[in-house]
Amino acid sequence: MTINIVCVGNLKEKFSRDEQSEYLKRLSAFCKINIIELKEQNKFENVEVIKTKEGEEILKNLSNFTYLCDVDGKQFSSMEFAEELNKASCETSKLTFVIGGSYGVSEEVKKTVNKKISFSKMTFPHNLFRVMLLEQIYRAFTINTGKNYHK
Repeated sequence: MTINIVCVGNLKEKFSRDEQSEYLKRLSAFCKINIIELKEQNKFENVEVIKTKEGEEILKNLSNFTYLCDVDGKQFSSMEFAEELNKASCETSKLTFVIGGSYGVSEEVKKTVNKKISFSKMTFPHNLFRVMLLEQIYRAFTINTGKNYHK
């Protein structure tokens, strides 16, 4: 299985890059995982213009099954998320997760994705959320393979 994480912006802090590296290393036992970082648009432009430009780049990187990380998406427990990924992996060998920019994503992206998921109604910094997503994907694989990680 291949998992792509398409995200607007990059990890600026060393501690976030280190955490990402740790989960990428752990996930390599279960899947091929790619981080696709897209350039943030000029913050001085109109918000809709920013979302449209970032959305065009996001759309170029989607696979046959895509999850959008969105505050209005469906929330899962870790066990339910593991089941969701297991089910999706039976239907396709390539999954994509999208983490939008500071202003969210364009309506075109929202219409194109297969499912919207949410970790919370709260807002998280993008660097923290990326690590949280990697951790939950790792947790899902350990649950699905019976590894002793999930408590």
